[in-house]
Amino acid sequence: MNPVATFATIFFSMILVNNYVLVQFLGICPFLGVSKKLDSSAGMGMAVIAVMVIATAVTFPLQILLLDAFDLGYLQTIVFILVIAVLVQLIEITLKKYIPALYQSLGVYLPLITTNCCVLGVTILAVQDYSAVVEQYGFGLAYAEALVCAAGAGVGFLVAMLLFCGVRQRVENANPPECFKGLPITLVSAAITSLSFMGFGGMVENIINAIF
Repeated sequence: MNPVATFATIFFSMILVNNYVLVQFLGICPFLGVSKKLDSSAGMGMAVIAVMVIATAVTFPLQILLLDAFDLGYLQTIVFILVIAVLVQLIEITLKKYIPALYQSLGVYLPLITTNCCVLGVTILAVQDYSAVVEQYGFGLAYAEALVCAAGAGVGFLVAMLLFCGVRQRVENANPPECFKGLPITLVSAAITSLSFMGFGGMVENIINAIF
């Protein structure tokens, strides 16, 4: 498979097949907490994309060139969380200064990106999935694939947020049974939304192979 097809497969697979929220159930807290309004959903999604890509760009070479090289792999989680925390603080300061409306709408969920298992998960899984590529094809290709994976995971998070925002608006205008009102109907709607993504299994690779 040529590099373009490989990158396209990784990117769209992370959005549709291996969506971190709807398939792997990571990042559920902001997914349920910020998806009530379209602007906050889009803002949170864009912030997560930025954090995921930049965090992976920093943590992947740290893991390969520093932690693995000096047998410090046991520090992975601590180092990765520190990197993510610094990035989130920078984004928080930037939004507070230049986009205060979005900063106010995100509220407490913006600093919660630091503890968002979706962000930490993509950095750790990128190392697990593409560290073997370093040995076979070199650091450059593995690094590029890890960044594409992070970008696809971030876009998948954004897509999930926007889709579920529309679902929640329809649900809130409905009149479910009393026992389902509030959080129960929200969780049921999230489960049904995640089921729809199961239909993309196997489709992405077949379509991209047909194109390339």
